[in-house]
This record gives sequence, C-alpha cells and structure tokens, in this order.
Amino acid sequence: MITVTNLGLRFGDRKLFEDVNIKFTPGNCYGLIGANGAGKSTFIKILSGELDAQTGDVHMQPGQRMAVLKQNHFEFEEFAVLEVVMMGHKRLYEVMKEKDAIYMKPDFSDEDGMKAAELEGEFAEMNGYEAESDAAILLKGLGINEDLHQKKMADLTGNEKVKVLLTQALFGNPDVLLLDEPTNHLDIEAIQWLEEFLINFENTVIVVSHDRHFLNKVCTHIADLDFGKIQIFVGNYDFWYESSQLALKMAQEQNKKKEEKIKELQAFVARFSANASKSKQATSRKKLLDKIEIDDIKPSSRKYPYVHFKPNREIGNDLLQVEGLTKTSMALKYSIMLASL
Repeated sequence: MITVTNLGLRFGDRKLFEDVNIKFTPGNCYGLIGANGAGKSTFIKILSGELDAQTGDVHMQPGQRMAVLKQNHFEFEEFAVLEVVMMGHKRLYEVMKEKDAIYMKPDFSDEDGMKAAELEGEFAEMNGYEAESDAAILLKGLGINEDLHQKKMADLTGNEKVKVLLTQALFGNPDVLLLDEPTNHLDIEAIQWLEEFLINFENTVIVVSHDRHFLNKVCTHIADLDFGKIQIFVGNYDFWYESSQLALKMAQEQNKKKEEKIKELQAFVARFSANASKSKQATSRKKLLDKIEIDDIKPSSRKYPYVHFKPNREIGNDLLQVEGLTKTSMALKYSIMLASL
C-alpha cells in the first residue's frame, strides 16, 4: 500500500498538484490519466522518490518494496540480460553479489564462512535460488528467448531492451509496481501477456498509458489527474469516461431534466456493474461499483474534439423533390419525371 498526504508541486507559476490526498491499496490496478502535460509522469517520479514534492509526503509500509519501469534504455549496456532483470530486486541482487565475492576469496576465513552463511539464509528467504529461473520465465513471456539471456544489453535491439527493462520491473513480486507507458514498443503478443500478468498480480499497480484498450483490460480503478487534484474512481477507463460525460451533461443542464439525467446515470452505473465480469477482479469490482453514489462521479475539464452540426430548424419528411428534370449526354436523353428522397 502507498499513501499520499497533502502533496503539492509547482513549476514557477504553474501548479501541477495541490493538497493531493489518496491511498493506493493492494489487489488493485490504478490507471493514472490526465491531459498531456498535466503531470502524470511527474507524479510517478514523486511516488518513486526520483523527484521531491514541495509539500506533503509519500508513505509506504515498512519492509515493502517498490519497482519502477526504467526509462533509460542504455543504462545497463555492459550487463547480461538475466543479470539486469535480477537487478530489479535490489536487495536480492546485492546479497547475491556479496556472497559470490566472499566465495571467490583465495584466503577464505572462518569469519567469511559465517558471513556467507548469514547471506545464504537471507538469500533463501527472498527465494534467491529460484531467481534465475523466475527471471527466465518472465523474459520468455515477453518474447526474449533463452539464446539472448546471457547476451549483453548492448547487443539487443531497442524493442528487446524495452522488454528486458519491463521484466526487471515485474521481477520479484514487488509490493508496489509503477509503470509509465509499459506498452510502448511492445508487440501484440507481449501486450497480451502483460495484460494477463497484471490481471493476476495481487499487489498494487499504478500505470500511465495512452492505450485505452490496455487500461480497460487491466484497471480496477482510474486515478484522474484534473484541476491540480487526483481523484480515484472505481472501474476501468470506459466506465470513467462515459460516467464523466453524463455528469458533464448534468452540470451543463443544471435543473433541466435533472431527475431524468440522474436516473440515466444510475442506470449506467447499474449496467456497467452487471457487465464487470471480464477478469478475476470482477467480483470485488462489482461490490465497489454497487456502492457508488451519484455525487462520487464528477465531470472532467478535458475537451474531446469532435465535429457537430446544429440545424436551424427541424427537417421535413421530404429532403429533396425533383420534377421534370432532363439531361442529354452523347445523344442519349435521360428524363426524371418525379423523384423524392
């Protein structure tokens, strides 16, 4: 679980966040959405500790581990693929390297033996002896075959590096998983594998993505960054979008047919709740949806481009009437005596 309290951040005169108070709980996948430039990636960096907020704090329970999808594709060029993946669990990797260094000593002492035994115990507690096989399974799932596992990152293509860094973030069952645009440069098979992985992932996931289908498939909640705040809604992206549009219509029309709009929104919530059966999280998601109050749904400030033509008056039954029209072409004569559309 990760808790954000009174978070605030400004860049000059521009306010990105102010008094953000939210909690991300285990077993849920949160899709962080917002307009371009709203601060989604910045918020992820604050959660990961890469960037400091000006006010407030981020708290994670003691002993829990956070994993973040790296964005620098050239950070590990001199390391082997399998080793890069295991670096995703920092403490496990440190223990592995430390005990290996002790065993390599030419003058191995009793003190070294005691230290090695201590490290071996800690390594076992972290499932270190299954680490290489676990990493290999994840790599294979994302399409990185065994013949690449011992190659250096510098020898891989750009798309392959992306998959390795994604595997690094997924490795070791982190308590909190932060993913910024994880589907970029992935093929359809890798995206489908990642969707299934996240659907079955039992800890906390916070993901930024422009892939609407991906958000619909994996998200149990939407965290909407708008008006300098972040508000959490139950449901996937389509549910958030459609309900926010209905709420916007209610706000625009105010008292005009307000009761009808409320009934329409209630019916929409009920319909979505009844159809929320696409994943293993469906049961718990439905329980949450059943508890939604109409006041919980807010209109979005974002504008979605569309073309709209508004006629000055209602059209009649006959759009076009033609009488006695004649056309001559190449000595052929065409006549239309009467036609209506």
